[in-house]
Amino acid sequence: MSRITETFKGLKSENKKALVAFITAGDPDIPTTLDIFKAAEEGGADIIELGVPFSDPLADGPVIQASAQRALKSGTTLKKIIQLVSEIRKTSQLPIVLMTSYNPVWVYGPQQFAKDAQEAGVDGMIIPDLPPEEAEEFEVDCKSSGLDLIYLLAPTSTPDRISLIGGKSSGFIYYVSLTGTTGVRQGLAEGVEEKVTSIKNATTLPVLIGFGISNPEDARQAAAISDGVIVGSALVRLIEEASDAKERLNQVREFVSQMKQALA
Repeated sequence: MSRITETFKGLKSENKKALVAFITAGDPDIPTTLDIFKAAEEGGADIIELGVPFSDPLADGPVIQASAQRALKSGTTLKKIIQLVSEIRKTSQLPIVLMTSYNPVWVYGPQQFAKDAQEAGVDGMIIPDLPPEEAEEFEVDCKSSGLDLIYLLAPTSTPDRISLIGGKSSGFIYYVSLTGTTGVRQGLAEGVEEKVTSIKNATTLPVLIGFGISNPEDARQAAAISDGVIVGSALVRLIEEASDAKERLNQVREFVSQMKQALA
């Protein structure tokens, strides 16, 4: 059983919802990301999603795009992120998911990447630009290495698409709560509850809501209709705007704690 599956099993037994905290690996640099990871874990995050910076992002809004540019400028690469995960695993067993465009994986070599990622301690992958119709070979690589390959669904997903993703995804399903890119918004989009209910009726996997979850009230509302939430842009913005390292870690810890408390 993967760390992701174990985490959801434990949360379900306690009637709790999952908080996934997204941070851009390498923003502002790799050593600081290690400290931010620890602060998010101390704040109560159940899973950490490490964003792999890429020069041509697909789903990222301006906040995360800017963080990716800072990370690239500091010399962050996919190999360095895998090394970072190895370092994290010396002190933490919190599930780690990498979110990346497929290009860095392709350049690395998909089979070798899956092997190296698993050996470092990565638990799952989210690749927004790799649909299941084109992922057959990489699915084999992930299964061989014990990595969960997590697919996304959206407000525009049809019943057939929901059924397909429900059968293909592992770990959990990432429900993109709105059309467009990531970003800080106020309130949940219309129709989220109906869509999440239809997804949960089609799969036994946990369904998490992401995109636009920016404050405790949003998190509370989203968790009431799902198995948890994914918080990204609001957290990345805190990291960007902090005046110094100590403030940055304190704000990350406090923000994650507030979001987790809202899920109770």
